Amino acid sequence: MTLRPVPHLAVIVVAAGSGTRLNGGAPKAFVGIDERSILHHALRGVFAAPPAQVVVVVPESLRGDALTDARDAAGDRAELVTVVAGGATRQESVAAGLSALWADIETVLVHDAARALTPPAVFERVIAALDGGAVAVIPTVPVVDTIKRVDGDGRVTAAVDRSELAAAQTPQGFRRDILAAALAAADADHTDDAALVAAAGHDVLTVDGDHTSFKITTAPDLDRARALVHAASVVQPSATRTAAPVMPRVGLGTDVHGFGGDGALWLAGLEWPGETALSGHSDGDAVAHAIVDALLAAAGLGDIGTHFGTDRPEFAGAHAAAFLTHTLGLLGAAGWRVGNVSVQVQANRPRFAARRVEAERALSAALGGAPVSVSATTTDGLGFTGRTEGVAAFATALIVPA
Repeated sequence: MTLRPVPHLAVIVVAAGSGTRLNGGAPKAFVGIDERSILHHALRGVFAAPPAQVVVVVPESLRGDALTDARDAAGDRAELVTVVAGGATRQESVAAGLSALWADIETVLVHDAARALTPPAVFERVIAALDGGAVAVIPTVPVVDTIKRVDGDGRVTAAVDRSELAAAQTPQGFRRDILAAALAAADADHTDDAALVAAAGHDVLTVDGDHTSFKITTAPDLDRARALVHAASVVQPSATRTAAPVMPRVGLGTDVHGFGGDGALWLAGLEWPGETALSGHSDGDAVAHAIVDALLAAAGLGDIGTHFGTDRPEFAGAHAAAFLTHTLGLLGAAGWRVGNVSVQVQANRPRFAARRVEAERALSAALGGAPVSVSATTTDGLGFTGRTEGVAAFATALIVPA
C-alpha cells in the first residue's frame, strides 16, 4: 500500500457558534442549505482545495454529527479529519483547533463554516501567498456601499472614504508559530484572527476574495445560499445522469419608482443634479433594479426582493454599482455570465439623450464589461410616468454559461 505524504498545511473550520441571528432551529453550522448542512457545504469547499489536515471545531454535543458530515464531505481524504469541541469564544475555539494539529503542520488556515460557498480558488490564493513568504494572509473584497459614520442617536456624523476599506473574509492563513504565539499573548478578544495577529505586531497581506464567500448570518443570507446551491444543481447536473447542453437563457425585469425621495436623483447608475430624487429603500434606481430582476430571472435565482429586500440594511441607500456587482457575483456562483442587457426607460424626466452613452458605460462597467444598451421614451402623457409622477424601466437580459 502506498502511503500518502503527511501534509504541512491544516485548515481549522470554526463551527462552534450558536447562530442566534439565523434562528434556524439548530446551531448555525448544522442548519440545512439543501439536504446538506451549512457545515457540509463548507467542508466540500475545503476538501476541493489542496490536501490538508482538517480540524472541525464544534459544540461538544455535536461532535458525532460533525464527524459524519466531515467524513462524507472528505470522501477518500477521511483520514485527514479531526473533530474537537470548541470554546466559549472564537479565540478559544481556534486555540482548541490549534491544539489538535499534527506536529508536521507549518501553516494553518482558519475558516468560518458560515462562509459555506467559498470557492476552492480562494483557498489556493491564500496558500500561494503563504508559500510566497507571507506570515498572515486574508482574502478581501472591495466595499461597494457608501459608508457613513453614525452616532448613538442615529445621526450621520461623517462620510468614510471607502477606497481605503475592504471587507475581510475567510479562510485566513497564518504561519503556525505566529498564530499560536498571538493567541497565547492575547489580552482581549478580536473580531477575527487577522486582527489578533496584527495586534501582535505582524503584517497582514491580502488576496482577492470572492462575492460568493459571504457569511450566512441571517435568514436572508440563508435564502441566498439556498438559491445559489439550487441554481448550481440545475446548471451542473449530477454526474449520474447525462447532462444536456446548457443553452443561453433570457430573463425579463421591470421596476417602477415614484418621485419624492431625499437627496439627488440616481438613475441608470448616474447622479442627475437638479432633478427630483426617486423614492425607495435604496436610491430608487429603477433602471438598475430592472436589470437585476432580468438577470436573476434568467438564472432562476429569484427576484430582487429575494436578495435586496428591506430586511437587508446594507443595501439601504445603495447605488446601481452595488446592486449590479452583487448580482454579477450571484450569477458567477451559479455558473453564468452576462451576455448583454437591453433596458428601456419610460419617463418624462430626466432627459436621457445627452447622457445615454454615459449611462451605458456606467452600467456596463458594473456588470464586468458586458454590453448594456439604454433607450428612453415617454408615454404621451398617459399613466403615472406621463404625469411625471415617477419612472418605469423594462429590461431584457441574456446570460450564457460561464
